[in-house]
Amino acid sequence: MPTVRPRVVVCPGQISFMEQNFQQHVSGSSPVSAEFPLFEAISPSMRGVEAVIRELAHSSVPVLLIGEHGAGKRTIARRIHRSSSGLVENFLVVSCEGLAPEGLNGFSPNPGATLYLDEIGELTSECQKRLFELLSPHSASASALDLRVICGSSRDLEPDVRNGSFREDLYYRLSGVCLRIPPVRQRKEDIPQLITFFLTRYSESFHRPIPILSVATQHLLFDYSWPGNLRELEAVARAIVAVGDESVAMGGLRSLLTSSNNHKSNGEKVSLKDAARAASREAERELILKVLTRTRWNRRRAAQELQISYKALL
Repeated sequence: MPTVRPRVVVCPGQISFMEQNFQQHVSGSSPVSAEFPLFEAISPSMRGVEAVIRELAHSSVPVLLIGEHGAGKRTIARRIHRSSSGLVENFLVVSCEGLAPEGLNGFSPNPGATLYLDEIGELTSECQKRLFELLSPHSASASALDLRVICGSSRDLEPDVRNGSFREDLYYRLSGVCLRIPPVRQRKEDIPQLITFFLTRYSESFHRPIPILSVATQHLLFDYSWPGNLRELEAVARAIVAVGDESVAMGGLRSLLTSSNNHKSNGEKVSLKDAARAASREAERELILKVLTRTRWNRRRAAQELQISYKALL
């Protein structure tokens, strides 16, 4: 019989307990390096998340992380792994998008490893069946593995469970703790720490001094809604360091905010995602042109500085 532990559904400021079975074994894949900063948050929403992470260090209950693309689910999973095991390595990642059922076979992770299943909601029905079998307390594969299982999803899976596209039994087996990760727009108090981290990272990478942002730029960083979350924030910081001119690097965001405000004032509907794509393309174009001009159109040097392939500039 599997152990019965409380199932926890966690939102900022709300914790409820439900009894649910869980099993602590599954399969593994490739290691991944750190992507986003690890520091003590200021925003209430992230401080609530960090409080739960500290509690999770004392158990190996499965965790389901729900959050938008780029919100930092993988980083949170890594923090849970490190707080539980004290190890940086043995953090394994499997992307569930396009995964074949046989991709869940033949893993031999080290004891104490953590398996992170990215975009668990994208598993096919065959993969869901295979994963459920691996997690079964009577599975020979499960008994041979010693893993902590953490899953990530960019959408709430409960509607998928209700309409039958995601197995209910698998959902409850994976969601011992369901933790919702707030998007950047709901944790703006953390933006100064985040942007400082990324500016420092790319200043070291590009061997340049850390930029000092103007007050206008700081206000812009707070006013923007960051639909791309941490990945978009990182891209902006990289552009600021690479260009060496924050007015150019931030031009795309200014255009986006101006366009959005104009549409709102005219009562028109605006797609923030489409506007963000357009602004991002314009910012990339300005950045590439700036670097090409500085390198006297030496495409190879420019590609190295921009950290993109040479062919991308042809």
